[in-house]
Amino acid sequence: MKKIKLGLVVLIMSFFITSCGSLMNEEIRELEEKKIFSVSGDKKTFVLNGVINSSALDEFKDLVANNPQVKQIDIVNCEGSINDDINLKLSQYIHENNFNICLLKDGLIASGGTDLFLAGHKRTKEQNTKIGVHSWAGDNATATDFPKGHKHHLPYIKYYVSVGFTQQQAEDFYYFTINSASANDIHWMTSEEIKEYNILKQ
Repeated sequence: MKKIKLGLVVLIMSFFITSCGSLMNEEIRELEEKKIFSVSGDKKTFVLNGVINSSALDEFKDLVANNPQVKQIDIVNCEGSINDDINLKLSQYIHENNFNICLLKDGLIASGGTDLFLAGHKRTKEQNTKIGVHSWAGDNATATDFPKGHKHHLPYIKYYVSVGFTQQQAEDFYYFTINSASANDIHWMTSEEIKEYNILKQ
């Protein structure tokens, strides 16, 4: 079953552009073509700003190959992903290569962007940030249609374990996300929830 965590930008687009499919397709094409990573002026950090697209993994690997000294990713905004398979592969690559991640002041992560943030060996944030979560949908079903322990829940739980969560932490966070908001909505985590679900890591 193909699972989709639509990015916040895509969700907003779906609310306001449903009557014009060609415009929606054009917006998606533009997101797919956008480069979302850059290197800071001092060559010490990678900067992420944009929606994770189908080229994101290859783009990031190219940056790493040309800047092997960099082990820090700073996020300006990452509203989600439009290719969840690539997003999980990118996130696992980030974790396996020992990158730290910081959500910058006034920054935002949501949906697949939050999943990517969790790949950081150290996960920090500055002031006035927003962290959003929600359910996934796919094949005319949503995550909450399936009981706890169902095989459709396992990919995300296994991913959270792979980036350092215990099995219990992974399950607790995953089931919190799918029950926090529907696939076409976003829940912004409170400070208490960010602490409870181990979103930050020093």
